[in-house]
Amino acid sequence: MRVYLGLTVDDLVALEEGRAVTPAEAFVAASVDEEDELAALEEAAEHGAVAAAAELDDPDGPVTLADIASLHLDLDDSGDLAWFATQEVAAVIELLG
Repeated sequence: MRVYLGLTVDDLVALEEGRAVTPAEAFVAASVDEEDELAALEEAAEHGAVAAAAELDDPDGPVTLADIASLHLDLDDSGDLAWFATQEVAAVIELLG
């Protein structure tokens, strides 16, 4: 199931180090409609420094970097979320530092 997570910088560091994290809340889109997916992503972004799109069997369970499809960050406080691949997690951490 596709879920959206608000992650902290500490979460990102743990993921980069290969550890699992358990975010406080997972946001699920009301439907597979693009607008509902975006709404869930934006809600997750309000609950963390970074929003992550992840594929999880259990939305309340632990998450590893391998579960994450993409990272999304508001770089300029405009509300527009920039897309980052999981391979760019170090760069995302640096941008937040």
